[in-house]
Amino acid sequence: MEYLNNFLKSNYKIDEEHIKFVNEVKTDLYNRFEELQDIRQYNTLKVLKAMQDEYLGATDFNWTTGYGYGDIGRDKTERIYANIFNTEDALVRPTIASGTHAINLCLSGLLKSGDHLLEISGTPYDTLLEVIGLEGDIEGTLIGNGVEYGEVDLIDDDFDYENILKSIKSNTKLIAIQRSTGYSDRKALSIDKIKKIITTIKKKYHDIPIFIDNCYGEFTDYFEPSDFGADIMAGSLIKNPGGGLAYSGGYIVGKKDLIHRVAKRLTAPGIEKECGLTFGQTRTILQGLSIAPMIVNQALKGAILIGEVYKRLGFKIVPDTFDKRSDIILGIEFKNPKYLIAFCRAMQEAAAVDSYVVPEAWEMPGYEDKVIMASGSFIDGSSIEISADGPMRDPFFAYYQGGLTFEQCILACLISLRNLKSIGAI
Repeated sequence: MEYLNNFLKSNYKIDEEHIKFVNEVKTDLYNRFEELQDIRQYNTLKVLKAMQDEYLGATDFNWTTGYGYGDIGRDKTERIYANIFNTEDALVRPTIASGTHAINLCLSGLLKSGDHLLEISGTPYDTLLEVIGLEGDIEGTLIGNGVEYGEVDLIDDDFDYENILKSIKSNTKLIAIQRSTGYSDRKALSIDKIKKIITTIKKKYHDIPIFIDNCYGEFTDYFEPSDFGADIMAGSLIKNPGGGLAYSGGYIVGKKDLIHRVAKRLTAPGIEKECGLTFGQTRTILQGLSIAPMIVNQALKGAILIGEVYKRLGFKIVPDTFDKRSDIILGIEFKNPKYLIAFCRAMQEAAAVDSYVVPEAWEMPGYEDKVIMASGSFIDGSSIEISADGPMRDPFFAYYQGGLTFEQCILACLISLRNLKSIGAI
């Protein structure tokens, strides 16, 4: 401990009091961290068993060129994902650029003019507002293409069951749920709550597909929404399931007929899943998946530690330290733009890549407000690596996520305390 403390003090100018404070918090959280170990082990074994069930072999990492016909590794990867998420079929492609892209493929592939989309977890994440057509140029959006949109707000971080059932119409063709918090002050929706609302809807409207934006939620619980009747889900490979190794990509898992319809949008009718080059990424996609439960565990421990540190300093955090987790994101309410900026800059300084870069708020595409975003990552934009961001709007929440190792999360926490102390925030 002496060597470690001296290293922190001499190389990062960390105060002795901050080192002692964070170590005390870490010790106090021992039992909380132990609770997460069973989830990590369960999901690790689930992933390994899926790879074994599909007879994953070294030759599956070979790849084709051109159209990508006969890519055995690509097809096997998709069977592995379907196995893990307990679904009939899957699309896992490096050419899906982001989580938003994967979600847009689902929404645009499953909805046509005159159909009604009902979002039942409140207003979705900022980047989806332009996908739907609620902001920006309406051309090419869902609303621009004739899709009708409605939403039902949450009540105290839970579904409004009565209004949801009232809002379902004869032309409702898809019901959507965003599992994670997004840029809001609500908690991520737990698997138990998602299970309950799916069961409630399916009792009366069993033919309407339920879609889950599963970004940031994978492997944070024993189960996924698809285990309890979600018809189709989507997420990003540079978040939880990529394990910090996937270069790019997204996944979509669900019922076979729905995946078939989405695949028509991914490629073209008549082609669907049968082509699509993997560019040699099958190995890293699956290697990342194999360690993803462990990486998610490290990120969760980091979020819980940093959250408890800032809670003890008097800041509001979402979720609370001992709340059941359903995503890797921690929200810290700073109520001051300078504090938000200082915190995000600390996350950048703790990164292995681009640690010398100083983040500034800027007008990012797809966002209404300026956003400050710290992400010093080996994979550009990877939010399973240590990162933090937040819109420059009141009450100035920082959204922290990721961390490939718990040790890096601790360092980020210590640097943030140093930075906020320097500006009088703590």
